[in-house]
Amino acid sequence: MKMKIGIVGSGNIGANAARLFVHAGHEVVLSNSRGGEGLEAIVGELGVKARAATIEEAAHFGEVVLIAIPFGKFRTLPERAFDGKVVIDAGNYYPDRDGKFAELDNDNATSSELLAAHLKGARLVKAFNKIWFKHLASEGDTSRALEDRRAIFIAGDDSQAKEIVARLIEEIGFAAVDNGFLHEGGRNQQPGTAVYNKDVTAKEAALLSTN
Repeated sequence: MKMKIGIVGSGNIGANAARLFVHAGHEVVLSNSRGGEGLEAIVGELGVKARAATIEEAAHFGEVVLIAIPFGKFRTLPERAFDGKVVIDAGNYYPDRDGKFAELDNDNATSSELLAAHLKGARLVKAFNKIWFKHLASEGDTSRALEDRRAIFIAGDDSQAKEIVARLIEEIGFAAVDNGFLHEGGRNQQPGTAVYNKDVTAKEAALLSTN
């Protein structure tokens, strides 16, 4: 089933995800902090299935919304614009870039939990945060069996939302590997963990996630 996908943050991850989604037949609306200004080249490249807009418009458009912005800016997102949406959190917490967050430094919460608390009505799934953007662009292969594809880990508390995200991941040539609920699974997908930036197949991923 073809979907409408909003993309908030159109840098390396957002732009490459947009290319893959459009190639799979989905419609995308890309956005950035400048109201879509500066996205003319990527929109022109993607053609009629893509356009640029404000963050609010991208959130309203998407049945699924990919958020790929620096974590430290998450509180700039409009809280209610994502109500009822399946939101993919592709962000990571880097203190040197994002500033210090005591809840994260004390390991009392994960960055995805803070984002979910801010976007209270969203159905949040952690995904696309542990793959290098060049690998995202090049390593998807729909001709391979799922177990032999590059793994993209997902975590979340909404099982239906995870199923939707897993299907999108499969449509762009990767395999979704369920890493559990947001608190535990999201923590296991953070920078410095066993699965972060690891190039593994779905078959190999199960072993890594238990280490």
